[in-house]
Amino acid sequence: MSVYEKIGGAAAVDAAVDIFYRKVLADERINEFFDTVDMETQHAKQKAFLTMAFGGPNEYTGKDMREAHKHMNLNEEHFNAVAENLVGTLKELEVPQEYIDEIVTIALSVKDDVLNV
Repeated sequence: MSVYEKIGGAAAVDAAVDIFYRKVLADERINEFFDTVDMETQHAKQKAFLTMAFGGPNEYTGKDMREAHKHMNLNEEHFNAVAENLVGTLKELEVPQEYIDEIVTIALSVKDDVLNV
């Protein structure tokens, strides 16, 4: 069973993305990156990406992680802030720790691409 199925499918991803972006936009370490972003479009892209990354239906049509983040000058602190907000979101949704661990592994698998290293 995929992580997508384990956490509850589309409804769980939708809830997670909504809570995640509330946390990110309140986080002064990273919220500046979203000042000029259409958040409705961003939510949709993130939901499609996470659905695909977690093993659900692949309807993601956005850029790959390296391309999407290459002009952002992100560093380890930024990546860690996003990861902390993601883990906080999953805990808030009462996702079991073993599934959170799987999701963190997925997030770490794209770290070099996000940071363009």
